[in-house]
Amino acid sequence: MQQDSRVFVAGHRGLVGSAICRKLQAEGYSGVLTRSRSETDLTDPGEVRHFFAESQPEYVFLAAAKVGGIHANDSAPADFLRDNLQIQLNVIDAAYRAGVKKLVFLGSSCIYPKHAPQPMKEEHLLTGPLEPTNEWYAIAKIAGIKQCQAYRRQYGFNAISLMPTNLYGPGDNFDLQNSHVLPALIRKFHEAREAGEATVTVWGSGMPRREFLHVDDLADACLFLMQHYDGEDIVNIGWGEDLSIAELAAMVKEVVGFEGEIVYDSDKPDGTPRKLMDTSRLTGLGWRPSIGLREGLEQTYRWFLENREAIRA
Repeated sequence: MQQDSRVFVAGHRGLVGSAICRKLQAEGYSGVLTRSRSETDLTDPGEVRHFFAESQPEYVFLAAAKVGGIHANDSAPADFLRDNLQIQLNVIDAAYRAGVKKLVFLGSSCIYPKHAPQPMKEEHLLTGPLEPTNEWYAIAKIAGIKQCQAYRRQYGFNAISLMPTNLYGPGDNFDLQNSHVLPALIRKFHEAREAGEATVTVWGSGMPRREFLHVDDLADACLFLMQHYDGEDIVNIGWGEDLSIAELAAMVKEVVGFEGEIVYDSDKPDGTPRKLMDTSRLTGLGWRPSIGLREGLEQTYRWFLENREAIRA
């Protein structure tokens, strides 16, 4: 991929897509292509084919997806399955037919079985039942992986699949009903501090363990793998370390400056007990993350404060 290559970032307004755009621009790539939903609806095959025929991108980062936390996945399973399947099918097929040189597909750590051995290796895919609260999204992402592999085998299309762990950072969704755990905690603790509340309630027992990666680290890994990896096998992208939700809540509480108590609502679902990625395949290729969780939390909270009026809430 050259500095003047035509590079389409699908989903450029989302957490991941916007980070990839920032990375490409910082590295001097001048041919970045983006389309808003009003310009090109990626769930519409005709619109997607027209865009590829008209714009002729040479490289694609497929970061567009319908995403959300446990509540969102549990409340709208049909939407999560349908929309993600449509986006993936349309973009991957149109990219192949338009002669795209290489496509990067972004999946998720939720593709792995609920009780997968820890840390989760790439070969654990499809070895057991999924976590029920997000299986619809997971099934769609697994289908995307298999589509990339099928198009590679049948057509020789160079599509690679990357599986990031839990992400956070600038541009995240801080909606308390539909967001993931880390941005939801930032907003909860911030609003409780502003209101002078005595407690903050956190969903679940606090016992599940999660791994978190700053989205700018992910963008760096995506560009690295676009340039240096061409295999059929999926690649995990993570930090390689995890912490409990209770430890995360305590860290967010400290960063935000909330002085009250944390209460856990054990009637709410915990989700998967643990999700830690084995990143040895990625580190073996020569890439490691650089933004620690405390540093990333402080940066993300500053971004939240600066963009409170404009955040997707």
